[in-house]
Amino acid sequence: ARNSLQKKGINPDVLYLSATPIPRTYALTIYGDLDISMIKNKPIGRKDVKTIIKKESEIKDVLYKMLEELKQGHQIYVVSPLIENNDELDLKSVVILKEKFSMAFPNIRIEILHGKLKNEEKGKIMTDFENGKIKILISTTVIEVGIDVKNSSMMIIYNAERFGLATLHQLRGRVGRGNEEAYCYLISNYDI
Repeated sequence: ARNSLQKKGINPDVLYLSATPIPRTYALTIYGDLDISMIKNKPIGRKDVKTIIKKESEIKDVLYKMLEELKQGHQIYVVSPLIENNDELDLKSVVILKEKFSMAFPNIRIEILHGKLKNEEKGKIMTDFENGKIKILISTTVIEVGIDVKNSSMMIIYNAERFGLATLHQLRGRVGRGNEEAYCYLISNYDI
């Protein structure tokens, strides 16, 4: 698509956009010697997302914060690197997390979203989340881009050490899209 746009006319101006911070050396590799412009200001009213690293043994602190956010009527994302359990990897899957969070919050609607669901199912779940019917959405990285739910004030990323910095940045960008304070908890038993 880019090539066809660049071939329209004689030397057309082209603007490449990325919401992910790209280190200078990568930018040079990808885009060559193009002029770089950076938007350094957030939209008016947006606050910084507070990012907090916790070990799994400290999960009670996170659960209390989740309860506080739910009481304020906010919604929460929980992200996992796996859809189902894998005995060889000590990772939390979306299936296991749904069980655990359903026990912690028995009267809250919690749903799972991942890439293996049919498009109609994914669409229904996202519509229900956008409309506030789902309070906790447990997902893989399918929510990484293109999701804009202003009422989402908190994200918990399990096994955060499994994700690259750009992915963590993109995921964290799903919260703090309204005027409310937002939080991103990175859960990892490793030093990250």
